[in-house]
Amino acid sequence: MKKAAALVALFLIFSGCQKKPVTVVSTEFTSEELDRIFQHSPSGDPPRDPTNIVFEKPDAARLGQRLFFDPRFSKEGTVACSTCHIPARGFNDGEALPQKFPVDRNVPTLWNVAYNRWFFWDGRVDSLWSQALKPLENPREHAATRLQVVHQVCDEPALRSAYERVFGPAPDLSDSGRFPPRGGPLAFPPGSPLHSAWTSMQGPDQATVDRVFSNLGKAIASYERQLVSRHAPFDVFVEGLKSGDAEKLKALSPEARRGLRLFIGKANCRLCHSGPQFSDGEFHNIGIPPLRGGLTPDRFAAIEEVRNDPFNMKGVFSDDRSVGEAKLDYLVRLQDAWGQIKTPTLRNIAKTAPYMHQGQFAELEEVVRFYSTLKGMIQAGHHERAILTPLALAPQEIAALVAFLESLSDEKIDARLLKPIE
Repeated sequence: MKKAAALVALFLIFSGCQKKPVTVVSTEFTSEELDRIFQHSPSGDPPRDPTNIVFEKPDAARLGQRLFFDPRFSKEGTVACSTCHIPARGFNDGEALPQKFPVDRNVPTLWNVAYNRWFFWDGRVDSLWSQALKPLENPREHAATRLQVVHQVCDEPALRSAYERVFGPAPDLSDSGRFPPRGGPLAFPPGSPLHSAWTSMQGPDQATVDRVFSNLGKAIASYERQLVSRHAPFDVFVEGLKSGDAEKLKALSPEARRGLRLFIGKANCRLCHSGPQFSDGEFHNIGIPPLRGGLTPDRFAAIEEVRNDPFNMKGVFSDDRSVGEAKLDYLVRLQDAWGQIKTPTLRNIAKTAPYMHQGQFAELEEVVRFYSTLKGMIQAGHHERAILTPLALAPQEIAALVAFLESLSDEKIDARLLKPIE
């Protein structure tokens, strides 16, 4: 048995599976606390996306950036992705609920969005490129039609050229009989002229439009993958813990360090806000009182929606359908999913107020105070797992946790990514 154990150990060493030892100079935290801290930093590169073959192509990212800031991909030519995802406001709009659009969800930040496994608050989309497509046809957002969007790219020489550098020859859509200027499968109501314009098309022509449309989502995703934040003061502090660098250890104030100890210990925030992105990527119902619209199915309804999405990772427009099969074939829809919302990242959290899925809390202190008391917490009436209990934090502990959360901010990025391409 000893010989076998020795052989296994050697295998782990030479296969790279054994963790490399980390030399820790600081004695401020216990070994268990350090192990928990190191689970949150550093962040690696965003995961690869085999379903988007152009996710690493610079030309795709440049095309995506042009699309992201272009308001012409909307019904009235006034709404761009950047209308709500405003770079100067942490890639959200700074409002609890958008005032320009009748939607009932807070605009989520795009910082580190490429690390997500599911998209939107309810996870009704399984890839970043598919997510980019949804607002374009949503009548409550861009309100454009699929044909309008594709014509905008294929009919304008500059955009067509940019598209062809990434995806090859764009289709000829000049025959308006085959390719009407506007219309789409989601045009409302069914039977309306815009909806009929789509349903009157031949199947192969619809597939041609769908292919270009999906490619535009992949280009936008390629751009959004560059919106990465991973060198906050907290990360610098972790480097100091590992190296003993006194200057790096100054990156966190004494109060923020106390907040860190609470985060990984007494408050147990890491239960859901785990890993380098400070999110488990999963869905929970924590009983936040709704701001508008009452209780909604959220994750329960979203599971069926993502399964039926023609642009999901398992569909014909995915560049690696096996990834989608592995992700969607084992997706289970349980009653527990009713009212569940995705755990957001905490990176740059201090820059993306207000908080929660309907912007119920204006400040971080309000968020921490809610977890401390659970005052006003409601339940949907189903069989939720009771994982939350009041933390009963003292005022100085709330302040310390807020100080730590503020240490997760890092908005340093190439300024050229924050504005339209000239």
